[in-house]
Amino acid sequence: MSRRKDLQDWVKLAKSPTQIERIEAFFGGHGYELHRHDTYAIGRTLSGVQSFNYRGGMRHSLPGGTMVLHPDETHDGEAGTEAGFQYRMIYIEPALIQKILGGKPLPFIPDGLSDDPRLFAATQPLLRSIDDSLEILEEDDALYDLAQTLAVVGGQRYQRRVFDYPAAERAREYIHASFNKNITLDELSLISGRDRWSLSRDFRALFGTSPYRYVTMRRLEYCRRQMLSGNNLADISIDAGFSDQSHMTRQFISNFGVSPGRWLTFIRGR
Repeated sequence: MSRRKDLQDWVKLAKSPTQIERIEAFFGGHGYELHRHDTYAIGRTLSGVQSFNYRGGMRHSLPGGTMVLHPDETHDGEAGTEAGFQYRMIYIEPALIQKILGGKPLPFIPDGLSDDPRLFAATQPLLRSIDDSLEILEEDDALYDLAQTLAVVGGQRYQRRVFDYPAAERAREYIHASFNKNITLDELSLISGRDRWSLSRDFRALFGTSPYRYVTMRRLEYCRRQMLSGNNLADISIDAGFSDQSHMTRQFISNFGVSPGRWLTFIRGR
């Protein structure tokens, strides 16, 4: 697909503080390399065609539908036509969904796209203009409705296998407090009171990613916050727990689909 030269890419972050990340963006052609988040990426195409590789096939998101990308699923993003595409997206930590569902396996939408009107309605409060602020209680209500709707629309068949949600949550909280250290599975096992392999299994089922990937994303979140403050990339990388700046950059591209420099350009360019 060719690209019109008059189309300028941009990404805008919601400025009001909330429990979730909200963005609105426009891309005239290629947007993101293959990458994966440890969050749900739930969004809506506002105009154009948003095309992306997901679970072995090319998907095409059109206005009127809902995108629901599961944590840790690889995807990319590009315009499906020369007109480009504009969209809004929210990124929700599986831990927030778990606090509502209470330790059940995470809801899953197989194709990453849904035309279900219940899901469209449930996402509407969180996918409105990012210039609109959200009250804390309003956001909590919307997250509750969305989690319940995801579970229904996803048709989740809960197995009888028992997960130790409190133990996994203790490990998750420890990671947040110590992400810049060299955390081991044995250490998490001791903190959680759960044997290492049962903890690893439960963590994946309950939070959608492995303990190591969860640590990596907390480090990258720290780096993004420090980058916005104008701090030096090399120092940020070491402080976050990466071996050096190159290590951080490789992980940044792998998990966000763009380089740190390009990401900063998007954020500061609008």
